[in-house]
Amino acid sequence: METEDIQLDGNAAAGLLEELFAFEVTTARAVCASCKQEHRLGEMMVYALEMGAILRCPGCGAAMVRISKLDGECWLDAAGMQTLRVHVAE
Repeated sequence: METEDIQLDGNAAAGLLEELFAFEVTTARAVCASCKQEHRLGEMMVYALEMGAILRCPGCGAAMVRISKLDGECWLDAAGMQTLRVHVAE
């Protein structure tokens, strides 16, 4: 099978993305890119700011997620999160 046979645009992943992003976010587990510890998002230390929030690893304090709201848009920076594990219904 050639790459061209399986390569689609991002719209082809719509169903999978909807399933992934429809979950109880506080129970999802994230691995810190800095210390490699895994914690539930509900365990993160949150620093709330006027424009959004910073979620920090409870193990090492590294910023794992940054969320900001500006001009009717929400920005998500998860560069400090190595992986995110979400339980999905079968």
